[in-house]
Amino acid sequence: MNHFLHTVCAAFALLLCLEAGAQSQFMTSTSTRTQPQGEFSVFSSITKYLAAGDEVALSSWFADNLDVTVLSTSRNCSKKQAREILRSFFASNTPRSFQVSHRASEANKKYLIGLLNAGGELFQVTIYATSTGQETYRIQQLSISRQTAAF
Repeated sequence: MNHFLHTVCAAFALLLCLEAGAQSQFMTSTSTRTQPQGEFSVFSSITKYLAAGDEVALSSWFADNLDVTVLSTSRNCSKKQAREILRSFFASNTPRSFQVSHRASEANKKYLIGLLNAGGELFQVTIYATSTGQETYRIQQLSISRQTAAF
C-alpha cells in the first residue's frame, strides 16, 4: 500500500513538473475516440477496454502480479485476481465513457490519469505501466476511486 501511494504521488509530481517545464509531453483527449499516437499508443487499447468495461481484454495488459486499488480497497494480486476485482466493479458500475486527463512518460514508464463515467458516478482511474522490453508494456498498478472534485 505504501509503495503504491508513493508511486502515485511520484506520478503526480512528475505530471506537475512536466506540465510546468514541457507542456508538449502531455496530450489531452476529450473522448476515447481520439486515441494517442506515438509514445502513448500503449494506452489506446487500455482506454477502449476501460470505457467498455471489458475486464478480460483489459487484463491482457496486466503484469503477472500488480497493485490494484478499487474504492479504497488495495491489494497486490495476480492477473486473474485483478480481473475478478474489475469484473465485480464493472458489474456494479456499468461504464459509459472514459476520458483521459493526463498522460506522461519517463524512460520505460507510462502514466495515465482519467475519468471513468460508470454506474451514474465519476471515478478517477490512475494507471502505471512499465515496459517489459521491445515496446511491450504491462500494467503494474491500477487505481479506481470515486471522483469527489474536479481535477
